Amino acid sequence: MNTTDQGAPGAGPLPPATAEVEHRFHHYTNNRIPWYVRLVWLLFWVFVVYYTLTYLFPALRVELASPP
Repeated sequence: MNTTDQGAPGAGPLPPATAEVEHRFHHYTNNRIPWYVRLVWLLFWVFVVYYTLTYLFPALRVELASPP
């Protein structure tokens, strides 16, 4: 006896589910990104550009000119 074909203990085999029955609880909604999450991403990318221009490029010039 296959246990995947049974529901609760003592119950008989489950009937095959149709596509309409399976889709009954699959209600997907629009998951818009809130404005404050977009703001956090924008601030993150502004920081990335600032850091790259301020610290990374000057340090790379020094490291490439005279490696340790």
